Amino acid sequence: MNKENMMLGMEALSLIDEDIKKAYTEIGLPAERSSPEGFETFLSTIISQQLSTKVAMIIKDRVVALMEDLTPESLLNIPDQSLRDAGLSWRKVEYAKGLAEAIATNRFDIDNLGKLSDDDAIKAITEIKGFGRWSAEIYLMFSLDRKDVFPADDLGLLVALKHLKGLPEKPTAKQAREIVKHWSPWQSAGALFLWQYYHQLNLPKKA
Repeated sequence: MNKENMMLGMEALSLIDEDIKKAYTEIGLPAERSSPEGFETFLSTIISQQLSTKVAMIIKDRVVALMEDLTPESLLNIPDQSLRDAGLSWRKVEYAKGLAEAIATNRFDIDNLGKLSDDDAIKAITEIKGFGRWSAEIYLMFSLDRKDVFPADDLGLLVALKHLKGLPEKPTAKQAREIVKHWSPWQSAGALFLWQYYHQLNLPKKA
């Protein structure tokens, strides 16, 4: 989400949510965040699962170095053992090859995601092994620039929402979606703000 849309979103949220308004005055505007559309971002998502950013970048560089070009077809030509030696677990090798095969055979129309509704895009992404709803929603937010997405399975968002709203305990994902329903159509801006709130206040990971 670019700065202009972030400002519009936060202004709108401040008018309808007093807790947002108060925290926004103290913390300010979240930074812009975006990722390119396409295969590279999906591959990076697989590589980075359950890894620190630094380790994920090292492994990604190794994988990319094995490829003639950054395409699904090129990845499919790499022996599984070479990907394993580069640092991918066997499960991630399976996920990466499955993603590449789905794109190469047009089973997953990666270039058409931007034309789909939020729900249909999430459905298409989560049909690919290795991608859950959270991964799909993150792609919609940062690669497709969708403005009304709230990745409620994110632990940081749930902890931040608990503190923002003064809740006795961390809400479930279902409860969180209900709590922020009135943020629509600016739920993405709200999510970005909660991440900033979480980090700047150095909130504990546990509820």
